[in-house]
Amino acid sequence: MSSTVSHDDMSSDDAPGEAMPGQAASGRAASGPRPATPVIDVHTHAMPMPFLRELERRGLADLSRSAERVLHLDPAVCGLAPRSPIPLAPEQHDMERRLASLTAMGVDHQVVAAPPFVFASESDDDRLVLEVTRLANDALAEFVAGSGGRLSALATVPVGHPGAAEELARCLDGLGMVGATMGTFGSGRELDHPANEELWQALDARRCFTLLHPSRVSARDRLADYHLVQLLGYPTETALATSRLIFGGVLDRHDLVLCLAHGGGCVPAVGGRLDLGWRRKPVARVSRRTPSDYLRRLLYDTAVFDTRVLGRLVEDMTSGHVLLGTDTPFDLVDQDPMRTVRALGVDAERQADILGGNAARLLGVPTGRAVPAARADPGGRAGQLPPFPTPAEGPTP
Repeated sequence: MSSTVSHDDMSSDDAPGEAMPGQAASGRAASGPRPATPVIDVHTHAMPMPFLRELERRGLADLSRSAERVLHLDPAVCGLAPRSPIPLAPEQHDMERRLASLTAMGVDHQVVAAPPFVFASESDDDRLVLEVTRLANDALAEFVAGSGGRLSALATVPVGHPGAAEELARCLDGLGMVGATMGTFGSGRELDHPANEELWQALDARRCFTLLHPSRVSARDRLADYHLVQLLGYPTETALATSRLIFGGVLDRHDLVLCLAHGGGCVPAVGGRLDLGWRRKPVARVSRRTPSDYLRRLLYDTAVFDTRVLGRLVEDMTSGHVLLGTDTPFDLVDQDPMRTVRALGVDAERQADILGGNAARLLGVPTGRAVPAARADPGGRAGQLPPFPTPAEGPTP
């Protein structure tokens, strides 16, 4: 395994000396005209220092290497091997550095979530998980309150554990958070487990924006080398979790405002294969519609780090379902999101939707800039999803 655990990678076939997609050649945000709508990044993370110090006080964290920008967390919290180093960039907890990075990236507003390393997705200790979750949510609410309105927070909800719906309500109603984030697994339970039904009901009733972020992987031993846990395991985990939401009937029972991190991981690429199984395998013919019907109703961030892949995502899902996401401030991050979206070559209205219009309408975040009203979009737009096509496609003989 690589020396430091981090998030998702960036690759490019660009010639030496050229900027990669998501990376400004100069190391700072590329220049260009400001878009008409606010630029809102919906996939960012923070670990406020009061939260980390409290974990350390409880014996769940080690900050002795924080000057080296490295954090150690108890395996019960992070789900990693003991003493696994986790990146701790100053922007995770230093507000001055954080706001400077927003300006450098050309971003007006960030929607901030705790990272999956504090979801305790592998733990079956209900008390520990809820305590850590509440500590993270309280600290994050306090952190964004000091941003001068440039940050908003997502509530971490502990999937698979009792009390998740209550924690959602506490954060939205009491802490002023604008949405939720969740992992892909919890307490040994998949997302379609009945233990999560109350949470799905609450998210549906509130039309609550929810960032689904991979929080563990299967077959960890096979992914132990070459940083594959994050590079390959996470995108595969998102595809697995989304497939279970479809085949498990969750997306039939609930109309969720669900955004898949990292452009949905692998799941957009396997939609056709899922459809084929739905048509030809009776055991998979358990949802009302083909899997790709559900995929077209979900939301996706732009953190795929390849212009061609992102262009295909926008083409398949429509611009109304794609939102800017960078995965900042981890080391594997889209450092120039404005350039990333402009490289798509879409018209100005769709570019504005992706850069922030969709997020502003969904989350209602205060940006101090006007947000155009929703326009007609044959693919449907974020927050106003189209009805399912009727009738459902029948089985292939």
